[in-house]
Amino acid sequence: MKLAWQDSDVLDLPTLGTRVTAFDGLAEVPGGYGAQLAWARDRAKVFRTEFAATGTPDSVTTCDLITLPYPTKFGLFRASRAIAPFLSITNRMLVVRWTESDGRKRVLLFEPSDHELGQNTPYFAALIRRTPKPLQSLLTTQHGTVLGHLARLGIKPEEVDYLLFDHLHTQDLRRWVGTVRPQPDLGGPVRPAFPNAKVVVQRHELLAMSQLHPLQQPWYQPETYRDVRPDAFLPVDGSLLLGPGVAVIETPGHVLGNQTIVLNTSTGIWASSENVIAAECLAPEHSKMPGLARWARTWGQEVVLNANTIETTADQYNSLIIEKTLVDPSQTDPRFPQFFPSSELTASWANPGTSPTFTHGAITHS
Repeated sequence: MKLAWQDSDVLDLPTLGTRVTAFDGLAEVPGGYGAQLAWARDRAKVFRTEFAATGTPDSVTTCDLITLPYPTKFGLFRASRAIAPFLSITNRMLVVRWTESDGRKRVLLFEPSDHELGQNTPYFAALIRRTPKPLQSLLTTQHGTVLGHLARLGIKPEEVDYLLFDHLHTQDLRRWVGTVRPQPDLGGPVRPAFPNAKVVVQRHELLAMSQLHPLQQPWYQPETYRDVRPDAFLPVDGSLLLGPGVAVIETPGHVLGNQTIVLNTSTGIWASSENVIAAECLAPEHSKMPGLARWARTWGQEVVLNANTIETTADQYNSLIIEKTLVDPSQTDPRFPQFFPSSELTASWANPGTSPTFTHGAITHS
């Protein structure tokens, strides 16, 4: 499938921020995945010290978007003994603001998902078709919209500089960045809600959208990228320091082009992605959910993956160790790391055995 940016020079645009070289060469470390894991852990310790010295952003605000069902076998990969086939996750957006050295103000939205269009993702569309409408309303809770949250915060859409997703699963960006041709399903031409924003995406994932592997196809909406404005994308290669206390770290595995936002705040260093769905999945030995602690002990596992797509499982595991090593312990309960899942496990009466032991709920910094 031909996509709009393939007829442009968008893939050759200059990147932003400052290159982070701490993790360069990880894939070439000799000795296989075990040797790469040890190397990644050591490099994360080094970068953690460097990153803490870069300063802090002006503010970080967490905005709840939607709580919805998600298969337990994906979210708690192999570890859960819960009888519930589904658990609940809450998708959240982070609004990150910082000041450049020249005084320019920046606004970045992390995970600004358009959930109304996201439900057309093949996997979720099939799940919705199989679920009676009365049950759908019981299992799904909408907390707010991207534009509604920004209005509440006093941020105009044209003030947003960057849109960042850990990966593009389920994302339909047409209403956010606009299209070059009318879209029949959206009623005609689509003007961008965020006219000045660039979508920061790893080049690997952007290129993969034109020829998805069968394992990837249930989770993407590639046809929605056919007509999006090519100049709205800012492809990057690897990890970057975006601003004081704001970095995007390449964390391949869940998808090849996965990336994690890392934030230095008044409560210490945080990381956020969808590599796991609960902080205790990075500390399963402390989990009270059925099966997790026992599974971790039995198999010597440090983490419990979020594994709806298993593109490169060992890479995802190693990326999680980078995330776990970078962050500080929670000030509320130091047994758990300050890893904030972009889709966080949420207790629900409908899903016995999947209530989290610990939740962060939000990152707050000002």
